[in-house]
Amino acid sequence: MKAVNITFQFQDGQPDQTHVAAEGESVLDVALNNGIHLQHNCGGVCGCSTCHVYVLKGESDLPEISDKEEDFIDRAVDPRINSRLGCQCVVQGNEDVVILIPRQEFLGH
Repeated sequence: MKAVNITFQFQDGQPDQTHVAAEGESVLDVALNNGIHLQHNCGGVCGCSTCHVYVLKGESDLPEISDKEEDFIDRAVDPRINSRLGCQCVVQGNEDVVILIPRQEFLGH
């Protein structure tokens, strides 16, 4: 099984963290498995926008964004061109990924 590194950066100033992700794991899974706070009100099923992240590196190796994911990103706080939902960013095992986690002190929808 292939594995890559995911580096998590934080808008709130926490130090960066890098963790190994196995092929098939989502960014949300890796965050939660390593004690990183990333909201996920819907349980990680692409039913809200609370696991919104920015992909700084490695986006070309993640699955293409779906229409459903794009609709929820439009509802996220401060969406950008590199916005994704952590639950939908599934590691494909080829390229390291760098994720910026926005501030998490909101209720989301």
